[in-house]
Amino acid sequence: MRSNLATVSLEEARGEEHHSRHLYFVLNRRDTGDVERSLARNYLHQQLELARALPNEVPEDLADLDDWVTRRSEAVGMAYRDYLAARKAGAPRRFFSSRSHALYFLNAVAPTKLVDGAWLYGVLQRWQEPDYLPLIQTYLEELGDGVAGQNHVVLYKKLLAMHGCEHWRSLTEPHFVQGAIQLALACNAERFLPEIIGYNLGYEQLPLHLLITSYELNELGIDPYYFTLHITIDNASTGHAHKALRSLQQLLPLVGDTNAFYQRVIDGYRLNDLGANTMSVIESFDLEKEVLKIMRAKAGAGKNMHSNYCRVAGRTINDWLADPHTMPDFLNALTGAGWITRGEPAESSRFWHLIEGEHAEMFGVFSAYEQQILRDWIASPSGHLPTEGKKAANHVRVPSFRARQRALAPMTATAAPEKVRHIGAARTAIRQQHASDDTNDFTQELRTLEEQIGSLAGREVAMHALIQLMSPACHHTRAGLMATRVFKKLLA
Repeated sequence: MRSNLATVSLEEARGEEHHSRHLYFVLNRRDTGDVERSLARNYLHQQLELARALPNEVPEDLADLDDWVTRRSEAVGMAYRDYLAARKAGAPRRFFSSRSHALYFLNAVAPTKLVDGAWLYGVLQRWQEPDYLPLIQTYLEELGDGVAGQNHVVLYKKLLAMHGCEHWRSLTEPHFVQGAIQLALACNAERFLPEIIGYNLGYEQLPLHLLITSYELNELGIDPYYFTLHITIDNASTGHAHKALRSLQQLLPLVGDTNAFYQRVIDGYRLNDLGANTMSVIESFDLEKEVLKIMRAKAGAGKNMHSNYCRVAGRTINDWLADPHTMPDFLNALTGAGWITRGEPAESSRFWHLIEGEHAEMFGVFSAYEQQILRDWIASPSGHLPTEGKKAANHVRVPSFRARQRALAPMTATAAPEKVRHIGAARTAIRQQHASDDTNDFTQELRTLEEQIGSLAGREVAMHALIQLMSPACHHTRAGLMATRVFKKLLA
């Protein structure tokens, strides 16, 4: 069984094994074997060579690590305090100029977010050894302990679907570097344990950009829960940052070359700095380019779908769409003919009513993400900062995501404990649902899995079978979620 991600042949990967995007899709499926693991090892050696050329911020002395983590955490907290003070004083958003900018970001970081936690998958095989428990617990928490509403990949898939961010598979090479590194580490834990520990140490430190991203997504009416969840579980006191440090201290070898092991840990830490990152993605947003990319993609599908009675600047729509390279001229022609009124709300343009509204003739042609890009582009005279974004930046506030949620479901403070109990009951029901449903096409897979696990001879055999379903390609499926729940129960 393969994942629902785009597939790439092994022949393609062999020919371009240094290409992150190809390897990403090869590794993110269930049926990986020796050939794929070999490709992943070669890729990791290449990436580690690049990482070693980067500056190192990790203390060279192991004894300084605790203080270093504490100082980093405090520095992030103070920087975020300054950010909030600046926003209160009237500063504009630091990251996202508009809602479309934020959605662009969500789509662009999808290859990394959709394999969240993958680098730790390989340590599950050491489930019987207590020293690996912090790493295993971190992986289980990335998987939401088998609860769909807490599984990080499930959460991000829902976020993408909600906003029509569905074109991440065609992103450029740098966007896949971090995901490919995580997947390559996942299938080679026995060869890259120090690097996994170091990568984990770097990834689980709470960064300032995560705090600002969460704040500004909420401000723009986008659910920030995926990001706020990471803020809480990555804390340096009891969270993943703490577990990352503890796992290093526990797994540092007592016999052999400790310094060499630690240098490999530092190399693994620096892997976090390769490829596209949060800031480079945010800075790469260009509203004009996004509009043209969308229109060029639509041209291919719509070039023969229009009748000839409608003409713009003397040419039929089919004629305009026949050559995607003419899209800048086509948009200028639509503007010149009065179909698009730049600098005004999208609703003022006749073109907008063709794609959105009760009787829109082009209903469904543009996704929610594409509509947002078009909306902000129309509202912007220059194609840079939309009118709506300028108003928001100057504190003419729009309802935040949390404010809208409160308006939809008002709840008094005295009712909060009851809600908590209901959430707990819902999670219990999710875990037990397969046991009470009648067998049908929706429940058959889980019942079959339950029977297979029950028939296995012994705990070790059962754990091995469960681990196969907890891979990066499977853990967010119904079977993978159930396997995670059972694994955690057997681990205790």
